[in-house]
Amino acid sequence: MPRPRRLPVLALAAAALLALASCAGSSGGGSSPDGLHLVKSGQLTVATDSPAYAPWFSDGKPANGKGFESAVAYAVAAKLGFTPDKVHWVTEPFTSSFAPGPKKFDFDINEISITPQRQQAVDFSTGYYDVSQAVVALKSSRIANVTTLAGLKGAKFGAPVGTTSLDAVTRQVAPVQQPAVFNDLNDAKTAMENGPIDGIVVDLPTAFQLTSAEIPDSLIVGQFPTVGAPEQFGLLFEKGNPLVGKVNDALAQLTSSGELRRITEQWLGSQAGAPVLR
Repeated sequence: MPRPRRLPVLALAAAALLALASCAGSSGGGSSPDGLHLVKSGQLTVATDSPAYAPWFSDGKPANGKGFESAVAYAVAAKLGFTPDKVHWVTEPFTSSFAPGPKKFDFDINEISITPQRQQAVDFSTGYYDVSQAVVALKSSRIANVTTLAGLKGAKFGAPVGTTSLDAVTRQVAPVQQPAVFNDLNDAKTAMENGPIDGIVVDLPTAFQLTSAEIPDSLIVGQFPTVGAPEQFGLLFEKGNPLVGKVNDALAQLTSSGELRRITEQWLGSQAGAPVLR
């Protein structure tokens, strides 16, 4: 019987070091970026639209870590093992984000609601924020004092193109006049301030931002009631991207630790005070 070969001492030492490195890389509960499916190796590429609106982002600068969604993106990145300097932001228009086909980003964070229709073309993470839709109007508007959904039927509404805000007002109010569709929120705001529309429909945190800091003499007429499961924002991925599972693990950790709740409270505060339209 031939005698077993002896590995040189240096080879044994190298093998031991590799084993230690492997253990170290696997001890962080998925915190290492090694082996992740990424658009660019060693870098987390995150997309959002431009302009990037408050309170989701601050000063129109997604990379500064300020604003709810910027903070969420960096918190997820940290759980995946990326330091802030390894997070690269790219611009992706809202309506093209959920179009089918290859993506130039690892995930998109842009107040994108999870819907069955969108899930046919892209994948989503678990929801990171439960959202309600609300109506904003000028205090001088004919709908300023309306308290019911039925009272809004004669109003002319507007909302940004491709948003669930349009779906919500059509489904819950069924207005007599077809809602106006705008390229972005700024165009909708201008139309309301100049008179072609009575009010705009946006998510509730945006409604608070608009009425408190952006549109003088405006108010939240009310928020739509929740019907069935709550609407949720999710991180958006190219269809079939295996990174979804890792990001879901990261979101679960952020939820269980209370960090996601703290980020929400810091940047969105309390959403109490907006009446519910019945």
